[in-house]
Amino acid sequence: MIIALFPNQRKVQSFELAKDIAKFLKSKDITVVAEDEKASSINVEKISSVNKQDIKFLISMGGDGTILRLSHRYSDIDAAIVGINLGHLGFMADIPIPDIYPSLQDLLDGLYTIENRTVLEVTDKNNEKFYAANDVVIHRGAYRSLVELSLHVDGKYLNTFTADGLIIATPNGSTAYSLAAGGPILSPELDAIVITPICAHTISNRPFVLKSDHKIEIQYLSKNPSIEMHNDGVDTCTVETGDSITITKSKQKFRLVSLNRHDYFNTLRTKLGWSGKLH
Repeated sequence: MIIALFPNQRKVQSFELAKDIAKFLKSKDITVVAEDEKASSINVEKISSVNKQDIKFLISMGGDGTILRLSHRYSDIDAAIVGINLGHLGFMADIPIPDIYPSLQDLLDGLYTIENRTVLEVTDKNNEKFYAANDVVIHRGAYRSLVELSLHVDGKYLNTFTADGLIIATPNGSTAYSLAAGGPILSPELDAIVITPICAHTISNRPFVLKSDHKIEIQYLSKNPSIEMHNDGVDTCTVETGDSITITKSKQKFRLVSLNRHDYFNTLRTKLGWSGKLH
């Protein structure tokens, strides 16, 4: 088995921890690889030395943002991602440091499922395509006033939002920016997306949940300077007046390892600081 290990150079403890993880995995007869420029520093093989399609798992060390950047950079590798949490609010990176080695042993013992989570496909005015496992955010950016964004679902007009922007999130991304903007939490296995206005001028503009197989078209109407579109916080492009963006469900899947020892609802309680108790 080949496992690719991705330490986060912005996390001070990441490389030392990666060395220990690599040593543990190699003691189990696992071939461990890392990005070519980092491989020697954690005593593993270069990723270029193996067939990427033979890699079984990608281990991300950081937070949810690290996982998203990894999924975009290595979208050509058909391997599920395992998230070790070196940050704070990690819903996908749900392995805490004290639980690393029992979790890795469970991984090697097959005590997990692989969740194929929804990915959005975004097509801009130039027919260029982007992908988002978390969310697509259309935002006024540096422009100081609210902007007008019309929204059509399957060609049918829904509304024109006057707001700071719109968030179109997958269930995976419903606990990110959409949640901060007042959107609902969608259970990861739902085949749905949520559209959340950002600081809408009219308080009756509420988050809207619909099935993921709808075609969503958003047009920027304001006669103002260009605004911004962000996909997973990784890809960014500008949107000019009159530009339309189309969002559909992608055939791609975002593959995430869910260990049997970890409970999604427990993660929610812990990360969101819920204080409810069983009596």
